[in-house]
Amino acid sequence: MSESTSTYAIEYGTTQKLSTADANRVAVGALIGTAMEWYDFFLFSAAAAIVFNVQFFASENATAAALASFATFGVGLAARPIGGLIFGHLGDKIGRRKTLMITIVGIGAVTGMIGLLPTYAAIGIAAPILLVLLRIAQGLFVGGEWSGAMTIVVENAPLHRRSIYAAIPQIGSPIGTILSSGGFFLLSLWLTKDSFDAWGWRIPFLIAIPMLLIALYIRSKLDESPVFEELQQQGATEKSPILATVTGYWKHIIIGMAAGLLGIGGFYLVTAFVVWYGVNTLEYSRELMLLGGIVAAVVEIPVLVIAGYAGAKYGASRIILWGGIVSALLAYPCFLLIESANPLFVVAGMTIAVAALSVPYAVSGTVLTGLFPARTRYTGVGLAQNIAGMVSGFIPLMATGFVASAANHWWPAAAMLVFLSLFTAASALISPRLSVKLPGFKH
Repeated sequence: MSESTSTYAIEYGTTQKLSTADANRVAVGALIGTAMEWYDFFLFSAAAAIVFNVQFFASENATAAALASFATFGVGLAARPIGGLIFGHLGDKIGRRKTLMITIVGIGAVTGMIGLLPTYAAIGIAAPILLVLLRIAQGLFVGGEWSGAMTIVVENAPLHRRSIYAAIPQIGSPIGTILSSGGFFLLSLWLTKDSFDAWGWRIPFLIAIPMLLIALYIRSKLDESPVFEELQQQGATEKSPILATVTGYWKHIIIGMAAGLLGIGGFYLVTAFVVWYGVNTLEYSRELMLLGGIVAAVVEIPVLVIAGYAGAKYGASRIILWGGIVSALLAYPCFLLIESANPLFVVAGMTIAVAALSVPYAVSGTVLTGLFPARTRYTGVGLAQNIAGMVSGFIPLMATGFVASAANHWWPAAAMLVFLSLFTAASALISPRLSVKLPGFKH
């Protein structure tokens, strides 16, 4: 029996003993953590579009300030692959649960510190430097969070229901968006613009500290992955997870990155960039653009659930293929709605675009975890997903530059969404051939 076949046998045997009750408990615990993770991370996304460009980057040119702000946003995502390697190694060596306790503390602490950071007006160039350093630290911890949460949920779920449970941590993304954008939206209603810019924006960041205590308590109740425990008991854990993953699964990493790119990069394009474009170029109100992001996130939740069930029935790769194609077809119509200046159409355009790209995002966790054997899964998933995140972090920056070069017309941004959609769709044609061979696992 080959080494990989032995690992598959261990995983198959262990998952036959899992119950729905076990899977539900772990999925809910992971969801709480990922919701906080994305709350913290999307706070930065929203703040980069409406606050940081003013408070931390001194420039009389609005586009130049936005470029600097979005570049800082992208730097955090560039740190994610490094975090994926660091915490992926730990997750495959000491366990998924212990590693997730470390990442959740790091994310919450860094976010709270951003809320206390002095602005450019107070300490000059040190302000954006400190902001960048904290963003890098946040990116490192986030790099190990999503992959660990997805891995522990999938490995606690029955094989034939993995696509359903893999969609649950993804719901943390819209929840995080609702909480972060909702917090900014309410503050923008309650406070004057001057008060919001001066100190009001700090409140959502500081709220991350009590949220961390709640998430930490809930996550402490998580069970370790039974698949990892069985690997440990049989002495089958990987001695060098990073080396084994990079040398033996480089093709899997590329396909996994492509599978996750639309759900991350497309989302940042339709939220972070579109919010900035709507406020600064189309001169829409900040409240309207934040509302569009909130409504889109609310609609995204049932879309994720439905797509997860569809993945379990038809196969995750098929859902990614057709979801990517639909997203590409809807890209230009959605941007036409956003550009219409009709508030209802603006919100509808953002909502439809996010809903379409959320279909492949819902099942991307199923595909990514299926591309790697259990002994290197945390590392492989972390590396693939975080490379997608790193590329995605610079998409708002690229969109801002391309749109500026096209006399502030929106068509380059729509073209970027089409490309991302088709790139992710293409990954679905290859991923089934590279996936683990587990009976009952529909990928």
